[in-house]
Amino acid sequence: MHDAARRAADIIDVLLPRPGSRDEIARLASPEPGDERTRLIAVLRAYGEPGLIEISAVDLAALRQAAADLREVFAAGDVAVAADRINELLAGRAHPPRLTTHGGESGWHLHVDSRDDAPWAEWFLTSSCLALAMLLAERQAPPAGLCGSPSCGKPFVNVGRGAARRYCSAVCGTRERVAAHRHGPPA
Repeated sequence: MHDAARRAADIIDVLLPRPGSRDEIARLASPEPGDERTRLIAVLRAYGEPGLIEISAVDLAALRQAAADLREVFAAGDVAVAADRINELLAGRAHPPRLTTHGGESGWHLHVDSRDDAPWAEWFLTSSCLALAMLLAERQAPPAGLCGSPSCGKPFVNVGRGAARRYCSAVCGTRERVAAHRHGPPA
């Protein structure tokens, strides 16, 4: 569950570069999807996707739309808003839960897409929503967020039991605390 949610954050980060990030600047300079596709495949491999991974231009466009839809769950600062958005995304897209091993290529795991060879975007959207929904139900809090640092905005997953995180990493949190300290209290 946590891996599927983290995979969603990492894929969103690849497909929807944050404003001002190196990825966005590189995409504007060279709009070829090859590098983006290579990074996407690297994320899928890092999360254990077996076999040959072929992502067509049509797949890439559909995955980008799914990432944009999922980013709204990450942007929801309220548990009810996150739950509503997850439910909206699952409605009409999710299929009855089923267990699969992909023909013995992996261990048993749950899917809510239509079939083992479903389009990439269908699989990504439904599996990510399932993982985020399970995290939300477990924590009774937003399952994910976007880094509160104005210079970052990276998507991250809330897996801890404590208060909701505001930053994607300790580095961003420290940078923002130091900046606030330097600016002092408001006048």
